[in-house]
Amino acid sequence: MSLRTHLATLLAWLRRRRPGQGKVVVLLTLLLVLLPLTLLLPLLNERAVLTWHVMSTLDGVEFGHSGPALTLLSLYVALLMLRYVAFLTASGVDTALRPGEEDEAPRAAAMAEAGRPLPFISIVVPAYNEGPVIRQSVRSLLELDYPCYEVLVIDDGSSDDTYLRAQEAARESSRVRVIRKPNGGKSSALNVGLAQARGSLVLNMDADSRISPNALRACVPHFDDPTVGAVAGNVKVANRENLATRLQAIEYIQGLALERRAQSSVRAVSVIGGPLGVFRREALIEAGGYDSDTFAEDRDLTLKMLAAGWAVTYEPTAQAWAESPSRWLDLVNQRYRWTRGTVQCVLKHRHLLTRLRQHPVASLSLWYMAADSLVVPVLSLFMLAFFTHATLAFGSFEYLFLWWLLAALFDVAVTTYCLVLDEEDPRLLPGVLLYRFYAIFSDITKLIATLEELLRLDMTWGKLTREGKI
Repeated sequence: MSLRTHLATLLAWLRRRRPGQGKVVVLLTLLLVLLPLTLLLPLLNERAVLTWHVMSTLDGVEFGHSGPALTLLSLYVALLMLRYVAFLTASGVDTALRPGEEDEAPRAAAMAEAGRPLPFISIVVPAYNEGPVIRQSVRSLLELDYPCYEVLVIDDGSSDDTYLRAQEAARESSRVRVIRKPNGGKSSALNVGLAQARGSLVLNMDADSRISPNALRACVPHFDDPTVGAVAGNVKVANRENLATRLQAIEYIQGLALERRAQSSVRAVSVIGGPLGVFRREALIEAGGYDSDTFAEDRDLTLKMLAAGWAVTYEPTAQAWAESPSRWLDLVNQRYRWTRGTVQCVLKHRHLLTRLRQHPVASLSLWYMAADSLVVPVLSLFMLAFFTHATLAFGSFEYLFLWWLLAALFDVAVTTYCLVLDEEDPRLLPGVLLYRFYAIFSDITKLIATLEELLRLDMTWGKLTREGKI
């Protein structure tokens, strides 16, 4: 049997776990991931450094500045490991504290017996030139397992047939209203939706997405806590058709979902993604709605809510399947815009960086965004440049291979844990061996975008062409 077949069999067995076993399986997997990492990664790091020292000594080459460089790289590896160990541990805590499936039925029965009505929810779908996907998106909303909600499609002055296709979908249900407005950008469309919404809760959703039928029922219980202002959903790649989209699927599972689970353990999710976010209407209004002065209106709004004292949590069972860029150039454009938007948010809210006592959650979130946009890409690319130079200078790939092996084993271990945690497709795992090259590609894009934003170079939104693959 092939390795892929063995992995598929293992994960299929894990998926068949009985009620009550889920948390045990996740926590055991967490231990299996953490224990080898804490021993193996420092060992490989030390071996790579020693190899460099030996090669320098044997070849009689002046060591020069390589000592400080290796010290910096060792610190980078240590920080990277610390970051992921913290994420893995916090995600395990979040999973352990989260109500299990076996607890949901008694909880729902108790709510029904108490006669507590479910809150009315307004689903806002901003749309600009979303003709290929808008009808599928709206139809998916008509299949939600929830009794009281409305759907507001806000056509933001589209130049294609978005409005007509949305109207066709609206004829299928009285729940759907289509509102047309002059083009003013996504933030403007979301604010129009907020003004028209009748629900006490508002779900904002990108038009190129479809959400799972259980999404509303899964998110609503979080709002029993009056301090919770928003719940982020679990975003997944729908069109896993080529290498670019499969690597993005791994990124969403291993990166975004893990990060949000970890942050959710302290109810401080730093960004509510566009494909699925449920908000308390009161919290949206208090935050002033969406601003149009950044290219990351979702990050900007989340920061404003955290600074206002609202808790932001995460619901992994509420899933949104989004169409991701299938061409590398489109992917570059998307990540370029995301990064510039993040840097814009950091600059806009930079006053929070020095207000840790007054706004601890928002301040720490902003420091994390700043490090992720600038410090991590710079160190990652510095490491790549250092090893490339060393390889060309000495003609040996041993220590370069050791560093790649270190990163690959790290990615495999973390991704395996995340696949178990999210009950995801095991066929994604072989692609993890290429994930580090994808990370380098992403870091280059981040660094260029950050530098251009700091230099205040002009840019446009960069609307992606939809293919209708949700």
